[in-house]
Amino acid sequence: MFFGSIPALVTPFVRGRVAEDTFRELVEWQIAEGSTALVPCGTTGEVATLNAEEHRRVIELAVAQAHGRVPVIAGCGSYSTAASIERMAAAEAAGADAALVVVPYYNKPSQAGIAAHFHALAEASDLPIVVYNVPSRTVADISVETLAEVSRLPTVVGIKDASGNLARVTAQRLACGAEFCQLSGNDDMALGFNAMGGVGCISVTANVAPKLCSQFQEATREGRWDEALALQDRLYPLHAALFSDASPGPAKYALSKVRPGFPTELRLPMTEPSEASRKAVDAALAHAGLV
Repeated sequence: MFFGSIPALVTPFVRGRVAEDTFRELVEWQIAEGSTALVPCGTTGEVATLNAEEHRRVIELAVAQAHGRVPVIAGCGSYSTAASIERMAAAEAAGADAALVVVPYYNKPSQAGIAAHFHALAEASDLPIVVYNVPSRTVADISVETLAEVSRLPTVVGIKDASGNLARVTAQRLACGAEFCQLSGNDDMALGFNAMGGVGCISVTANVAPKLCSQFQEATREGRWDEALALQDRLYPLHAALFSDASPGPAKYALSKVRPGFPTELRLPMTEPSEASRKAVDAALAHAGLV
């Protein structure tokens, strides 16, 4: 259902408000550069700082600007099952094609609780679900066995895997089936991830280098591994630099360099990247040939 380079879109702010025109321009640029789907309201979109109306509006803007050219996978996760259901309903009403739902965080549910969470979401909505597993942020980690269980739900179609464990790509492929959509959640691991059966990446770097990320994904999909490796080498310093300080600060700074005038404003508790981080981004953009 989903494949290729899928940016986890930043949310631009100006004087504390969502900069709607800038966001529309970002979506248009992403599509023109070859992105194959869009993720508004993810971690990189500072979703934790958006209120319910802003959450709905950002999804609505992405859907309207995409206008059916690429699917929109809306971030809908929460540590509360009821809140996730509400977000999925809002995303569906806004026209999203699917929901990206993180494994519930903070309250550390058991595997039974994680499974029950996704069962409840599938019962409450017909919107396709991409499970998001990112143990470094959530503490909770959906096991291969639990993922296999929820993958049998008709609306659970894939996973964004940011576990950092490449071996899980094969384990999940065997447990969930070859048709279960596996997307990397780590740009720096996307080459190995796709070699082991993944089909794309929900990417931070694609915000800044959408064409290169799209070309990289296309090369892996077509088995042009030498070309993919060369693109990996070209992009790797940028993958690292965009996490040299709290995300998405470095990504917004990088965007201001490749798209002059792009606002770098963040919402607390996120703050501007450090001088060292900015220097790392500058060097990485030069290495990639983007400035």
